[in-house]
Amino acid sequence: MNPINGPGGAPAIWQEARNAEGRVYYYNVQTKATQWAKPVELMTPVERALADQPWKEYTADGGRKYWYNTESKQSTWEIPEVYKNALAQAPPVPAPPVAAPSFVAGGGSSYSHPHHERDDYDRGDRGDRGDRGYNDRRGYGNFDTNGMAAAPALSTSDPEYGSIEEAEGAFMKMLKRHNVLPEWTWEQTMRVTIKDPQYRSLKDPRDRKAAFEKYVVEVRMQEKDRAKERFAKLRADFNTMLLRHPEIKHYSRWKTIRPIIEGETTFRATSDESERRQLFEDYVIELKKAHVDQEAATRKIAMDELVGILNGLDLEPYTRWSEAQAVIESNDKVQGDVKFKSLTKSDILTAFENHIKYLERTFNDARQEQKTVRARKERRNREKFLELLRELRSQGKIKAGSKWMDICPVIQNDSRYQAILGQSGSTPLDMFWDMVEEEERSLRGPRNDVLDVLDDQRYEVTAKTTFEEFQPVVESDRRTSKIDPDTLQLIFQRIQDKAIRRDEEEKHAADRHQRRAVDALRSRIKRLEPPLRVTDTWDQVQPRLEKYEEYKAVESDELRESAFEKVIRRLKEKEEDLEKDRELRERDRSRRDNDREYRSRGERRGGSRASRSPEPDAYEADRRKAQADRERSYRTRDDRGDRDRERDRDRYRDRERDFDRRPGRDLDRREDERERLYRTRGDPRGSRDELDYGETRSTTSGGDRRRRRESDTESVASRSAKRYRRDSRERDRSKGPRRDRGRERSAIPEEDAKDAEKAIHSGSEEGEIEED
Repeated sequence: MNPINGPGGAPAIWQEARNAEGRVYYYNVQTKATQWAKPVELMTPVERALADQPWKEYTADGGRKYWYNTESKQSTWEIPEVYKNALAQAPPVPAPPVAAPSFVAGGGSSYSHPHHERDDYDRGDRGDRGDRGYNDRRGYGNFDTNGMAAAPALSTSDPEYGSIEEAEGAFMKMLKRHNVLPEWTWEQTMRVTIKDPQYRSLKDPRDRKAAFEKYVVEVRMQEKDRAKERFAKLRADFNTMLLRHPEIKHYSRWKTIRPIIEGETTFRATSDESERRQLFEDYVIELKKAHVDQEAATRKIAMDELVGILNGLDLEPYTRWSEAQAVIESNDKVQGDVKFKSLTKSDILTAFENHIKYLERTFNDARQEQKTVRARKERRNREKFLELLRELRSQGKIKAGSKWMDICPVIQNDSRYQAILGQSGSTPLDMFWDMVEEEERSLRGPRNDVLDVLDDQRYEVTAKTTFEEFQPVVESDRRTSKIDPDTLQLIFQRIQDKAIRRDEEEKHAADRHQRRAVDALRSRIKRLEPPLRVTDTWDQVQPRLEKYEEYKAVESDELRESAFEKVIRRLKEKEEDLEKDRELRERDRSRRDNDREYRSRGERRGGSRASRSPEPDAYEADRRKAQADRERSYRTRDDRGDRDRERDRDRYRDRERDFDRRPGRDLDRREDERERLYRTRGDPRGSRDELDYGETRSTTSGGDRRRRRESDTESVASRSAKRYRRDSRERDRSKGPRRDRGRERSAIPEEDAKDAEKAIHSGSEEGEIEED
C-alpha cells in the first residue's frame, strides 16, 4: 500500500493500494471503506475539472483515443467542446521547486527517508556496515541538519549525474555492456566491472549491490518474456502445420502422429521433444473441445427437432413410455436423419418426459379453466336463486317458521330454481334454511318484547288461550303495539306450543313417577313377611301393605292392584317353570333307565346287536379262534393274574360309572368305541397285526405259518369264548348294583381291551395266522 500525503504534510485520509491482480483501488483509513474510483482528495486540478462534465476519455485497441458521454451513451472520435472548456478552466500545475545547490552525482536528495527502514536493510544485507545510515553517503557531499546539501567536494575522476536514478541507469548500462549474466554472484560481477569508470557512478557499495540485484531481476524477466514470445510463435507455427494434416483427429495419439509430421520444418524448429509433445497435446485438446462443442450443437438441434416430432404425435398426458417408444423409433424422420443417432435413449426419454409434463400442464390448465367457468356459472345460479328467495320473502311467503314443503311447489317450475339443481356447493334447501334463520333472528327482538309484556302483566298463555284473548293484552303496551299481526300471530303460536310441550312434559314426569312408585310397591310385596303365596288375594294382602310408604306413594287403587296381580303372575310362572323342569328330569331319567334295560336284554340274548355289524367278515372264524386261544391262556394263569384283572375291572367300572353320570354321553361314547374296536379287528391290513398269545406256545416249529380251517376247531373256539363272556357277566351282576349292570356288561377291562386288539392278526387273504 502506497500512502499519499495530503497538502501541507497532513496525514492522508485516502491511500492508494493494489490488489493481487495489480488493479489500483483506494482505501479510507478512517471509515475502512474501499472503492475503485479515485477520491476527490487525491485528484489533480485537471482531474477535478474533468470530473464535473459527462465526457470521459478512453483509448481504443489500436491506441486511438475517443470520448464517451456517460449520460447520452454517445461516443465520438473528436474531442468535445465541453471537454476542451474543462481543460482550459483547469488551473496550471505549479512547477516543482529547484534545490538551492546543484545535485552532484551520488549526492543525496532533498527529502529524507525513514531511518529505521534503511537500518533494517543495512543490518539484513550488510552486517559489517550496520553503523552507517541511509544519509551516510560518503563521496556524495555533506548534509546539514535541515537535509539540504552542502557544498560537495568535487572529484575530477568520478562521473557526475543530476539524480540518483540517472546514476543507477548508467550503472545498469555498464553491467549490460559487460554481459553480466543473471546467474553471476556479486563478487564475480565486481571482478569484471570494477575497473570501469561507470562502476563508480554509484558511490555507496550498498546502492551498487541493490542496482545489481535490480538488474538481475530485469534480465530474468526479459528472458522469460523472450521465451514466452518464442513459445507463442512456435505454437502458432506448430498449429498451422498440424492443420495441414486432416488425418489428425481428436482421438489421435502422439506416437501415431509423430512419424507423419517429423519431416516438417516447423517440427525441426525446436529440438525439445517435450515441447513438441506438449504442443501436439494442446492441439488435440482444442480438437476435443471443438468436437464436444459440435456434438453438443448437433444434439441440441436433434433435441429441438425431436420436440417438434413429439408435438406432431397424438400423445395423451397419460401415455406410457412403453407405448410411445415404439412410435418414436418408428418415425421416418428419426430413422432417416443422421443427427438423431447422437441421441441416447436417456435423451429421448427425457424429451418424452418433458413433453408429457407439458401435456399434463396443458390438460390441468384446461381443466382448471373449466372448473373456473363452472364455478362462475354456479355462483351466478346461486345469486339468481337468492333473488328468487328475496322476492318470496318480500311477498310474505317466506317468514320465520316457514316450511320447505310449502315453498317448493311455488318455485319448482321457476327457471332459477331448476338451474341450481344438481350443482355442487349449497343446495336450494340450504339457502332456504339460511333465509328462514335470518327471519328467525329478526323475530327474536319482538318475541323478547312480547315475553316482557306478558311477565309485566302476569298473563300466562295456556293450551286453551285463543289469539283473540292474547292480542289485546299485547297491543295495550306501547312496546308491542306496532308489531305486525302476522308476526304477532307467529309469536303467539310459538308461546302456545311451548306451553303445550311443558304440560306434556309435566304429565310424562308424573307418569314416570307413578311407574317408579308401582315398581317400589311390587318390590315391597315380594319382600313381605310371611312371604306371599299364589293363593292369596288382593283383599287379604292390602291390609298388610297400608302401613308402608310404597303403598301410600301410589295414587290409585287400580295401580296398586295391578302391581299385586303382576307379582302373583310372576309367582305362578316360576312354579310352572319348576314343574316343567321336574318333568324333563323325570323323562330323561326314565329314558336312560329304558336304554340301560334295553342294552342289558340285548347282551343277554347274545352279545352285540346285529344291527351294528357292518358286513359279513371273511376272517371272523380266524378271529374267534385266536380269541379262544387267548382266553384259554388267561384261564391258565395263576391267582395273582385273576386278582389283577378283578382290580382292573373294578377300576374300569368306577370310571365308567363316573362318566355315565353325565347324561347324553355314555351311550354315544360306548357305541363309538365298540364300532371302532370292531372295525379295527375286522381289517386284515390294520396297524395292529401282532397277537400276543401269552404263555401258550404253538406245538409247530417257530416262524411257520399254516392254515387252520378245520370246522371242529372253529366250533370249539366259539363255544369257549361265549362261555367265558357269560361267566364274566354273572360275576359282575353278583358284585355291582343293578343300576350299573347294563353299563358293566358292555364294558371291557382296559387291559383286556388292549390284549384283544393285539390278539387279532390276519395273514394273507387266504386267512393265514402268524404265530410266534
